[in-house]
Amino acid sequence: MTYTHLTPTEIVMIEAYFNQSHSVSKVAHLVQRSRQTIYNVYRFLKSGGSAISYYEQYKKNKRNCGRRPIVLPDEQQEYIQKKVAQGWTPDVIIGRGEFPIG
Repeated sequence: MTYTHLTPTEIVMIEAYFNQSHSVSKVAHLVQRSRQTIYNVYRFLKSGGSAISYYEQYKKNKRNCGRRPIVLPDEQQEYIQKKVAQGWTPDVIIGRGEFPIG
C-alpha cells in the first residue's frame, strides 16, 4: 500500500476534531488515516501550531520525498554512451566490469 500525503482539507478537519477534543483513534477512523499520522498532527497542534503552519512545514518536508537523480561523471557517461551505440544493454555494460561505474 502506498502512502498518500495529507491534503489541506484533511489537516483542517483534523484541527477541527482536535479543537473538539476527539480522541486520536476516533479521528483516524473518521479521516481514514493511521493513528500515527493523526498523532503527529495533534502533537504539532498541542505545541501551539495551527493547521496552516503545519501544512507549510509539511510542504517543505514533502519536497524531500522521492528518489534523487543519479549523476555520473563525464567519463562514465561517455563510456556508457559508446557501448550503447555499439548495441550493448545496460546490464551487460555493468556486468562486464571493464570500467568501474558508480
